[in-house]
This record gives sequence, C-alpha cells and structure tokens, in this order.
Amino acid sequence: MSVPAQNLHAQPFLSVLIPFYRDDPSLLVRALDAQAQVTTAAVEIILCDDGSGDAALTASLEALASELATPLVLVTKAVNAGRAAARNTLAQSAGGIWTLFLDADMTLPDGFLARWIGEIEAGDFDAAFGGFEAEPPDTPDGRLHAAIAAASDTGGAEDRRHKGATAFCTSNLLVRADVMPGVPFDEAFKGWGWEDVDWAVRAAEAGRLKHVDNPAGHRGWQSVEQLLARYRDAAANYALLLRKHPELAALPGAKAARTLRAVPGQAALRAVWQGLARNETVPMRLRTLALKLWRASWAAEVIEQ
Repeated sequence: MSVPAQNLHAQPFLSVLIPFYRDDPSLLVRALDAQAQVTTAAVEIILCDDGSGDAALTASLEALASELATPLVLVTKAVNAGRAAARNTLAQSAGGIWTLFLDADMTLPDGFLARWIGEIEAGDFDAAFGGFEAEPPDTPDGRLHAAIAAASDTGGAEDRRHKGATAFCTSNLLVRADVMPGVPFDEAFKGWGWEDVDWAVRAAEAGRLKHVDNPAGHRGWQSVEQLLARYRDAAANYALLLRKHPELAALPGAKAARTLRAVPGQAALRAVWQGLARNETVPMRLRTLALKLWRASWAAEVIEQ
C-alpha cells in the first residue's frame, strides 16, 4: 500500500486517537508532533476528554494546538462516559485511513510512528497491536501495578501470537478506519476492563489481526488502592465478556474464578489477599499473586457456571 505524503489539504493517512480522563496528554502529543514531521504520511491527532471537567487543562490543550505542526482536535465530553464510549467517539471523529489508539500516559521510542507506517506499507492486516513496555514507576505505590503489567500484559509479538486476540489491548492499537463502524467498542462495558478483549475477539471474526513488535512505553501506574478498586469493579465487565464469548471460559482467569466459587469464606480470603497486596515488605511475586486472586474472587461472584 502506498502512503500519501504530507499535505495540509489532504485526507490524513493516520489519525492518532487519545482518550483521557483527568490526565494531561501534552507530553505524548508533543512527542507525536515531533515524529509526525519526519514521516512520509499525513497525520492528525484527536483527543477526547472523557468528562474531566478541568477548565485549566482544556485551555492548556487548546493553546498547545496552536504550537504544533500536526493538526490537533480536542473533543470534550460533559460527563464521563467510559473507555468504550470515548474510543467510539474518537473513531467517529477520525478522518484518517488508519487509526492508532494510544493511552494518554504513554511514551514513544524514536521512530515509533515511522515503524507503524512501515507496517502498513508492508502488511496485509486490518488491525495490529504493537505491545507496550512497562516503565519504572515514579512512586513506590505504583510498583505493584507496574509489576503485574510486566508479568501479564507485556511481551513480544511472538509470545502474544500464541494468545491471539485475547492479548490485544487498546494501548497502541492500530486499526484500519473502515473496520470501526462495523466493529465498534461495546458501550455495555462500563468503567475499566475487558472492552478491549471483547473488541479484539469480534474484530478477529470480521478481519485480519496481527501482533507486531512496535512497543510504546507505559508509565501511568495506579496506586495499590486504586488497583484493588479497579479489579473489584471490573468483575461485572468480566462476566459480560464471558457471556458474550463462552469460548473464553478456558482463560486462566475464568478457570481461577470457577475454582474459587467452590471455596467457602471468600470474604475472609479477600481480606488476606488485600493485606498481602498492600504489604510492601512482601515479595512482589506474592503480592501480584494475591492481587490476581483478589480479582478472581470478585469475578467468582458474578460469572455464570
């Protein structure tokens, strides 16, 4: 596939889509702008503020738009609609032939955009996941999140190929724009969790998915308390995922939840797992295991047999 050259009046070839909620994506936007100037393709950047309600942040991003060589559009939602809805809004706002979803807290290695353009030129696919690398946390409270991400969510393309669509994330996801109207994100997934796996499983039925090695850096690590709450609240989304895709019942998390369903005293066990996850003197491997058991225990309450 040939790539249209940069042209101020041409349709963008690549729309970079970034949802955010109370995060400042300015550093990522500036990095994208710098890389867009040395690619052969016309690039646009679209941001979706998912209800932050931060007038100062809005003003800062509007001012930033005037400093960039790359077109920047800011879409602002009045209320928080959730990850799936925000990404659908971004896809609907995109003018590019291809769309690239990134998280607001990501960092880019040199040549990141150029490598994606090269993949498009050389490849025969409809969507691709480039992976991400876990960067060191800025605070001690982020160590657990970084560790569990490094253990579960990172890895090279070859490792991810064995997992297939279930290894896709929306952090660093490249999609042909004409795929999105037929395979939007399911807005029944509320809050955080599993809307990306659901999307990828459905997209694999409609088109060709590919794992590639073009990782971005991930650094937006949440605190232990935020992570515990996130995993508890995501249980409903996990149950929805399994109802929609019964074939995913073989996933390790689903097996663990079904096993825990038969174990009495889950409330007491959760207190133990929560305590281990919070305890910074406990070895990190045990803390991550405790967090996974905490997540599986909540899922056990809501998944079907």
